[in-house]
Amino acid sequence: MDFRSPPLRLSTDSEYSLNSLSFSGKEAQRVTARVKWHGILAVCLLLVVLSFVGTFAFLFWTPYSLRLSTPFSSPHDDVSSAVEDIPSAQDHIVEPSVLDPWDPKLLLNGSPTAQFRDNLKPELRYITSWPGAGWTNDVMTYANMIYLGFITDRIPVVPMFTPSHINAGATTPVPTIAFGEVFDIPRMRTLTGKAILEWSDVKASESEAVDEIGCWNVWEAVQYREHFPRRSTGPEHLNLDISYTRAPSWVKLIPDFEHDPHATFWSLARLAFPQALRENLVTPLASPLHGVSLPPDAHMLCYDYLYYVCAQQPYEYDTDYTPAWRYVAQYMHWVPSIQNLANIYLNRAFGVPEDGPTPPYIAIHVRHSDFGYQCKVPLEECFASIPVIARRVREVQDQVMEEKGIAVNHIIMTSDEKDEAWWQQVADQNWRTPDHSGTKELYSHWHPVLIDAAIQSGGVGFVGTWGSTMSIMAKRRVESWQGGITRLVKWGSVGADDH
Repeated sequence: MDFRSPPLRLSTDSEYSLNSLSFSGKEAQRVTARVKWHGILAVCLLLVVLSFVGTFAFLFWTPYSLRLSTPFSSPHDDVSSAVEDIPSAQDHIVEPSVLDPWDPKLLLNGSPTAQFRDNLKPELRYITSWPGAGWTNDVMTYANMIYLGFITDRIPVVPMFTPSHINAGATTPVPTIAFGEVFDIPRMRTLTGKAILEWSDVKASESEAVDEIGCWNVWEAVQYREHFPRRSTGPEHLNLDISYTRAPSWVKLIPDFEHDPHATFWSLARLAFPQALRENLVTPLASPLHGVSLPPDAHMLCYDYLYYVCAQQPYEYDTDYTPAWRYVAQYMHWVPSIQNLANIYLNRAFGVPEDGPTPPYIAIHVRHSDFGYQCKVPLEECFASIPVIARRVREVQDQVMEEKGIAVNHIIMTSDEKDEAWWQQVADQNWRTPDHSGTKELYSHWHPVLIDAAIQSGGVGFVGTWGSTMSIMAKRRVESWQGGITRLVKWGSVGADDH
């Protein structure tokens, strides 16, 4: 840039006129120089001011945009009366939160309302689904649902966990537990860079109002033995009266194959958009409470059950490419209260101060219980023996020493086994176990399994049970969070884990 001053122009009657004999050449040079440098300083000052103003505007006034496209607008065709009319608002701007850019207050109309629709912003889109199995399977179900929300530009709304097998042995019904009481949602939002809500953000937990809603019935489309949507107590806890529409058969991963019930993410994602809805809308089932027949909801899209969903192959959580793990589940860290309890239980088991550091350890998870029903031989021949498990533990110890230079002498066993003779074999190995004798009374019926899961995920090594979803998730956490070494022990026949 040329900062030279333009020629000085003064009136002819000025005493400093360049045409005046009293204005010497040196004085003219000095005036010209002063004007020149004043101009340079003025330009520099202007640039500094503009830079400051731009930075200030970026930090304090530039809003971020959800820019969620509107997957459903009311189609003007034969099914227009059946599809809910939700106004379109592309490029909608939401003011940022200083503390959390995905603060629920930015994604909803306000505090939880008696009826969930009153709290949904008309320009945004949401997605949900229901639990329907054991706790670890429901963790996977919710991760699948959240990932489906990510790829359809919808905000996942996660229900609570329902007790299912946690109820076993309880003298009174076990209450539900919120997703956010187990997993650190603010941390998850930060790590994924995505919005995630809970149903408790949307609808008041004490509300007795019944909401009618239409949902997709995936279960009947992917398996051929149960002729009804997947059953769940989740909608009951939320006071939802659901009218289900059977999903088209093309959502199934392996067409006409009765032995696998998986759908694919992108086939289900198609149903989040208006074209697939128009082409596949069939008569919905009447809802159980009010008997209403509603098409799948355009605003709060919902599916009955999303555990059996994959990208390319069934049961892919143990593969390195699985998108539900890579983009969602690996960012589902424990809330600090559960992690702190896990550390206390570990230190007690290892005989070190509760408030001190936890020594490096290897966790074991042995699942027996309902796996016994799958055995075609006597249980003592079906399940892997303690010596077989010990061989895997030594492999992990050796690899940790080789790769990390850490000698691991602390081993902890977690299992659902009840046989005292089996636990004596564990003790004979000098392996420790968490003491849950008072856990339910001190905390809740949920806490034994939650603490065990946190223990399993925190070691430098892990040895689990082949085919157990709890072991698979622990394996993935140890590998992702700790950079640890893992093994899964095979079972089902004598010598199943020989290698």
